[in-house]
Amino acid sequence: MQALDDYDKKLLRLLQENSRLTSEELSQLVNLSQSAIQRRISRLRNDKIIVADVSIISPAAAGIGITCIVDLILHEGSSKSIENFKDSLAKCTEVAQCYYVTGTYDFVLIVNTRDMAHFEAFSKKYLMDNPNLKHFYTHVVMDKVKVGFGVTI
Repeated sequence: MQALDDYDKKLLRLLQENSRLTSEELSQLVNLSQSAIQRRISRLRNDKIIVADVSIISPAAAGIGITCIVDLILHEGSSKSIENFKDSLAKCTEVAQCYYVTGTYDFVLIVNTRDMAHFEAFSKKYLMDNPNLKHFYTHVVMDKVKVGFGVTI
């Protein structure tokens, strides 16, 4: 992977703020030609520095009324049981984010559901009925103070 220069860093900061900027707009902001901007963006994608170009949808528009943070502790910590648990959660549409972590808990999830009844159905199917799950603790989000997907460059 090629090292990032100052132009790459500025370009990445701008794209994290607004990925819909045109190469003409980026050219003016970064002070490079449009073709140089396009080459850099292509390289950044090919090198997997830019891993996705996405649209972030309003949870309310998608019918999401509740976000919960769920801390999980498994009974068994074998690599096979952990991989099985990861696989089951990766397929679950309600799970927006899943982190395998160190410390008191084994996993931390960000779960989005329509309402509490939907969260209850999710927790029964994926958590309560899982024989390898020892405990789970749910935190219902009252206010999203800061939600970000960018990284500091």
